Amino acid sequence: MTKVLRAALLVGLAAIVAAAPAHAQAQDDTGDTGVSDGPRVAVQPYIEVSQVLSAELSPGDDVLTFTQVAAGVDVSAAGRNSGGSLSLRYERNIGYGASDGIDSDTFSGIARGYLSIIPRALTLDAGALASRTRIDGSGGITSNPLVQDDAESQIYSGYVGPTLATRVGAVDVTGSARVGYTRLEANDAIVTPSGAIADVFDDSVTYNAQLRAATRPGEPLPVGIGVGGGYFQEDISNLDQRVRDTYVRADVTVPITSNLSVVGGVGYEDVEVSSRDAVRDINGDPVIGSDGRLVTDTSAPRQLAFDIDGFIWDVGVLWRPSSRTSLAATVGRRYDSTTYYGNFTFVPDSRSQLSISVYDAVSGFGGSLTNSLAALPTEFSAIRNSLTGDFGGCVGGESGTGCAGLFGSVRSAAFRSRGGQVAYQRQIGRLNAAIAAGYDNRRFIAAPGTILATADGVTDESYFVRSSLNRPIGSNANLAVNGYVNWFGRGDGVDGNVTGYGASAAYSRSLTGKLSARAAVAVDYLDSDLSADDFAFATALLGLRYDF
Repeated sequence: MTKVLRAALLVGLAAIVAAAPAHAQAQDDTGDTGVSDGPRVAVQPYIEVSQVLSAELSPGDDVLTFTQVAAGVDVSAAGRNSGGSLSLRYERNIGYGASDGIDSDTFSGIARGYLSIIPRALTLDAGALASRTRIDGSGGITSNPLVQDDAESQIYSGYVGPTLATRVGAVDVTGSARVGYTRLEANDAIVTPSGAIADVFDDSVTYNAQLRAATRPGEPLPVGIGVGGGYFQEDISNLDQRVRDTYVRADVTVPITSNLSVVGGVGYEDVEVSSRDAVRDINGDPVIGSDGRLVTDTSAPRQLAFDIDGFIWDVGVLWRPSSRTSLAATVGRRYDSTTYYGNFTFVPDSRSQLSISVYDAVSGFGGSLTNSLAALPTEFSAIRNSLTGDFGGCVGGESGTGCAGLFGSVRSAAFRSRGGQVAYQRQIGRLNAAIAAGYDNRRFIAAPGTILATADGVTDESYFVRSSLNRPIGSNANLAVNGYVNWFGRGDGVDGNVTGYGASAAYSRSLTGKLSARAAVAVDYLDSDLSADDFAFATALLGLRYDF
């Protein structure tokens, strides 16, 4: 994939974000003004030039200096029916002398946008992200990469599709369809301490469609009734894996009070995970391709790893005591076992917000990432490393803080993922604070008799915490502090736990109307069971930024 194609997902989203206000204005010109102030558009392109010093604190003591040149743009657009946000950054590190080996260029960013096709009925929804990250020898994503780290990798993901929300008589009709693509550019397959191969995810294409028709309680029946169905498929390039999930269901909503309802549903679901085996050499060992991944034996028959079909059910509550508080919590049976999922949002005032979500799904790495990307808000600001500018997967905005699923295992095998996220943000005077934390449990699914068979039933776990503080100082300066903690644990009995954490602080001061000076410091630490040494780096930056 060329460098141009690597950024194509984000650049394409820029077109949707840019088109949104123009489309919204076209709607306003019909005489239905909607928002009296018209569409809101903010476009902030910038360039940065910085000098960076990186000192290895452990296990060595190397000191490197290099020049960092970056260009980026932050866009926010909101019209009556369309809008979106974009944060895109290109960075070039230029080493010299003993630092020649750190030469690199990186695209990173995130975009979410929606464009109204039929006002208040049909929209085109899209999202994309690009992120630089670190894959440890245990097979888990743990932290932003350290300087000169050959475990550095790139993740690209995006999706696009229509969303329907309309009313036909007394029936609400909702639906969506998405096509997504995810690619992980890593150096090669991971070899575990035991010598086994943990094949790293390469790329996948996902298809996701849902349709539901439902009535509301009291319109016309005392209870609300609904019917719907859905389809999900992910085609994973590694060993031609395929995840397919089809369901149909009926549900009922029974109001208990004006703000509390009991919901329940029954249906039928068919879930299937399958793959092919790897090509074997004359000794029966798997063949590794030039890209470091296992070579798929396309002539081998497809083998089932998971095949469950039958009755599904769930019951839960919907609680909305006010416009500032909402809860949806459900328990049921799916995937031939008990399942839990739901979300909670609490906005006590205009300065704070709490959100909690719990999920349970079967997919591959790509499906998990595009699903979490689609769940992010469309109006946001990307939370970036104060020093490097790296995007770690989290965004903040008026609707709260949200994080894409960038953390956890990168095994190529499909899995059942269960976990949750919690995010809280608050404005205290001029100080903006945000924190997000998450847990992910992935139980892998693989066919017996294939090279991935040893991964079947293995459970990997990961946790992450992200925090940020931002405060203006006077009228022309700003201080930003960020911190992170990642933990990844292998579940196959092999010592492979990895912990990464760090913090950074950045100070910027306006020199003229558009030119500002920047200073930043950061400390990153990595503790891995796969190495006898811990790794620690301290980094400092001095630079200039020009906002156009």
